[in-house]
Amino acid sequence: MAFIQFFEKPGCINGEKQKNILIEAGNALECVNILEHTWSREELAPFITKKEPSLIMNHTAPAIKKGEIVPADLHYDEAVSLMIENPILIKRPLIRVDGLSIQGFMDERLTPYLGSWDGQDDVVTCPNLLSISCDDSK
Repeated sequence: MAFIQFFEKPGCINGEKQKNILIEAGNALECVNILEHTWSREELAPFITKKEPSLIMNHTAPAIKKGEIVPADLHYDEAVSLMIENPILIKRPLIRVDGLSIQGFMDERLTPYLGSWDGQDDVVTCPNLLSISCDDSK
């Protein structure tokens, strides 16, 4: 159906579910480790422009869970700088498809790429916040 670039944290339980939905719908995926990718403001901007820091940052990242970083207290430019320095702070997944740059899996622009998936399964909320797969301890 489409070629999708999927920026993920490898091993994340929900990321695996999301990829399976996209693949079962007939899409071809290129999976990119979001933590090892070298980010720039220019590359990150299409995914996050005009969004508040609390909407673009990963709330399960250790620094956020510990209260060391409070997204609601940041200005947009501060949040972007922090995410570039430490990509675990970027809310996942980031998806590039057909000229679109999408952050998160529940964006309605993904609908044409989801095949018969009805959206009933929760593939966003981490099923085990203590799991190394989702707690972003890296």
